[in-house]
Amino acid sequence: MTLNPDLIIFSNSDTQQYEAISKVAPTVTFNTFDTLEVRMRTLGDLLNKKQEAEEWLAAYTVKAADMWANLRANGIQEGETASVFTMYPGNRLFVMAGAGLPQFLYEKGGFKPLPIVQELIDQQTGFIEISTELLPKYAADRIFILNPVDSAAQDSTKELRASEVWLNLPAVKSGKVYDFDILKANSDATSREWMITELPKVLLNQKGNH
Repeated sequence: MTLNPDLIIFSNSDTQQYEAISKVAPTVTFNTFDTLEVRMRTLGDLLNKKQEAEEWLAAYTVKAADMWANLRANGIQEGETASVFTMYPGNRLFVMAGAGLPQFLYEKGGFKPLPIVQELIDQQTGFIEISTELLPKYAADRIFILNPVDSAAQDSTKELRASEVWLNLPAVKSGKVYDFDILKANSDATSREWMITELPKVLLNQKGNH
């Protein structure tokens, strides 16, 4: 209430919270698991920035297509699969599906999700918690680790990566594991633009700070 907003964009489906917040200002719900195209156009409509949204999407589509074509030309094979994992506090392991970094990795021309992950995406599931024992089932040709903010979760990530299950994964054995800061590698527009620059660095020459 102290912020006195003209508009509130609420990325939650909690009806009680919505009712409370909507008393402060006009409030719209926003699905953060939607594709970037849907989210960008929704914001364009809400903020009366339709043309700017379309221009950004058009420019991004070209840049992304160029990036994937460059990766293909430099040895990243068509049909290669990718998995994304992250740790939450409490030693909880999650595989990302329809939300966050996978939206970028699985876009047209990109990596493929494993069938088990594709099923989650088809069900509009953002992510699920799995046991360490299930890692081999969800581990793809290439593995992306989202490094958490929480220090306990960071420690859990180190423990996971020292485990026998982890060390025996084919992607780990072949050196195809890539680390990204969870706050930088997401599914929003800013993250996408950053990833277009950073992903080729990581995949092709391992240089740069991620």
